[in-house]
Amino acid sequence: MVTVVLADDHAIVRQGLRTLLESNPLFEVVGEAADGREALALIKRRKPDVLIADLMMPDVNGLQLTTNVSRLKVKTRVIVLSMYRDDAYVLEAFRNGAAGYIAKESSGAELFQAIEETLAGRHYLSPAISETSQNPYELRASTPGKPRTSSPDRFATLTARERVELRLVVEGASSRDVADRLKIGLRTVEARRVSLLRKLGLKDRAALIRYALHRGVTRPSTWKSRLRGLAATEMV
Repeated sequence: MVTVVLADDHAIVRQGLRTLLESNPLFEVVGEAADGREALALIKRRKPDVLIADLMMPDVNGLQLTTNVSRLKVKTRVIVLSMYRDDAYVLEAFRNGAAGYIAKESSGAELFQAIEETLAGRHYLSPAISETSQNPYELRASTPGKPRTSSPDRFATLTARERVELRLVVEGASSRDVADRLKIGLRTVEARRVSLLRKLGLKDRAALIRYALHRGVTRPSTWKSRLRGLAATEMV
C-alpha cells in the first residue's frame, strides 16, 4: 500500500485527487492539508510515501514545503502539482528536493506514472511542461545531484512572495488589492513594485506584463486588454 498526503488550498482539488487515488487499491490517502504548515505537521506524524503538493498555498508555499520535507530526512517523495509551467518554478522545485513536477491539467494516468517513477527513485517531469519549456535541457538537468552549470536568470532570483505579487500586478490588481490580499501596507506594495522592476531590469508596467507573458506567469486572456491600455513609458 502506497500512502499519500495531499496539500492544496482548494478543497475540491483535494477531493478530486483523493477520489482518483483511492480508485486504485494500491493507494491510501492518509491525510489532507490546506497549507504548507499543516502539511509539514502531517508528514512528521504520518511519514507517507508520497506528498502531492500545490505550488502556491497560503502561509508556507509548495517550494518552502518541499525544502522543509527534504530537511526531515524522511522517505517521503514530493510531487509538485501546479498550474505554473514556468521554467524558474520547475527548476526551484527540483533544487528544493522535489522528485516530480506535473501540470494540473495532466491526466490521472500521468499522475500514477509520476508516483511510480518517483517511488522507483527516479525524477519525473510532465511532458506538457518539458515540451513548452524555454530551456528543456536545463529542466532535465535540474534534478538533485545534477547542479546547474549556467547562471540563473533574473526571474530565478525572485522570492515566492515576489512571484505572487508579479502575478497580481499583471492581472490588474490595484495597490490596495495587493495590500489587502497580502496583508501589507500600501507603501510596502509600491516599494516592492519598484524593487520588482529593478530586479527584472524592466522600466514600466507594460514591460512587466510582456515579461510575465513570456515567462508563462499569466495567460494571454488576462493581460491583452490591460497591455493595450498602458503607455510604453508608464512607470509603476
